[in-house]
Amino acid sequence: MSQTAVDARVDPVPGAEPAPAHRWWVLAVIGLAQLMVVLDATIVNIALPSAQKALAFSDSDRQWVVTAYSLAFGSLLLLGGRLADLVGRKIVFLTGVAGFALSSALAGAAGSFEVLVTGRALQGLFGALLAPAALSLLNTTFTEAKERAKAFGIFGAIAGAGGGIGLLLGGLLTEHLSWRWTLYVNLFFAVVAFAGGLLLLRRGKPAHRPKLDLPGTLLVSAGLFGLVYGFSNADTHHWSSPMTWGFLVAGGALLAVFTWWQTRAANPLLPLRVLLDRNRGASFLAVAISGAGMFGVFLFLTYYLQASLGYTPVRTGLAFLPMIGALMVTAQLSTNVLIPRLGPKPVVPLGMAMAAGGMVWLTGLGLGSAYAASVLPALIVTGLGLGLVMPPAMSLATAGISHEDAGVASAAVNTMQQIGGSIGTALLNTLAASAATDYLAGKRPSPQLVAQAQLHSYSTAYWWSAGFFVVGMLLTGVLYRRGRVVQDPDAPAAVHM
Repeated sequence: MSQTAVDARVDPVPGAEPAPAHRWWVLAVIGLAQLMVVLDATIVNIALPSAQKALAFSDSDRQWVVTAYSLAFGSLLLLGGRLADLVGRKIVFLTGVAGFALSSALAGAAGSFEVLVTGRALQGLFGALLAPAALSLLNTTFTEAKERAKAFGIFGAIAGAGGGIGLLLGGLLTEHLSWRWTLYVNLFFAVVAFAGGLLLLRRGKPAHRPKLDLPGTLLVSAGLFGLVYGFSNADTHHWSSPMTWGFLVAGGALLAVFTWWQTRAANPLLPLRVLLDRNRGASFLAVAISGAGMFGVFLFLTYYLQASLGYTPVRTGLAFLPMIGALMVTAQLSTNVLIPRLGPKPVVPLGMAMAAGGMVWLTGLGLGSAYAASVLPALIVTGLGLGLVMPPAMSLATAGISHEDAGVASAAVNTMQQIGGSIGTALLNTLAASAATDYLAGKRPSPQLVAQAQLHSYSTAYWWSAGFFVVGMLLTGVLYRRGRVVQDPDAPAAVHM
């Protein structure tokens, strides 16, 4: 990648089909499918108490409704991305959408805890097919620089705002219909996305179909499973338990072996050339760190609004809308104006710094804080910052990637976001719980004291989230190249499929 400040333009390779006239409708279909996957990570959270009451499962089992989804999703993403490259993105996308819909119907109709968890795991499996196929379709559909920036601005806003939308929609559906509708709602998304994909997406066949890297697939899937499972266990088993550190060590070792194997395999699952570009590597880190830090907002601020301020689920969801609006504004500004003119080096670190500032602002919340004076400004600052980080990072993580690697590169982006979110959830949950316990140590508990302890735990989580974003600011500030991003003339250009 050149460092010169020249206009970026990606020209299609000779003989490639021109971009379709209906490409913006393609974006709508892809964005809808992506929204379905992203919001499903949070939409069920608000419905969990109602589902637990209806199906009578224990508090210790409750985490599996969330963990089953993230385990399957996070550990199978790279496989899904490579299948999109090998089989064809349209067929993998449509399979993912249809399977996600059927899995949602199964989970929504569950009459037992076991069926609910099975449905959630299947959602994660088909989401692992759908998400990388959607992003790679976007990458290969929009090849002209200005249109690509606009498209990724919209797509990145959806990815960043999906969690907040899930909280709002989950509250509305749980409060006015039933917890089951937080799962059934996916059928409406899926029908539109499937019909649109069937009509609008080109079939396309891979030019060549190398054999699937089976050892690499097994190594990375098991390694990612170990990481996600280990971090998920941290909250219930603590860090000293073999169920936590044992799986983390095993996962890390398997991923190390996977990295070594990718240098030896004839047809590697994740060619290391995908990761070694500086801008791309910085973008992967930005996506992971943002995923970890965002849980400081969505998770603990949700508890604060409901437990401390007495908000209903619907009102809680509405409280996040200003942050989503701010994110969407800077998503378009960053991808269409700032990145083309300044490059990522000043923009993404600035976004990280703003998100860190928003987290620090939230540490000042009290039991009687007013939303408009204390919560709203922090949410807007955080949203503005995330809009400078997520869309540019997602675009740059797949920019200039070779046609045959588009699916697996897109899967790597989703994997980083998922792993970042899992790590963030586990770390922040554990640190917050420890802070609350330490606050109450040696004191006689009373309702007021318990409430203060909870508030202290939220503040601890916000401080750590701010720390994540500060680390992200430093890393992206060092790793991103100076100047505007240009397409390397020797690199294969993205083409439409």
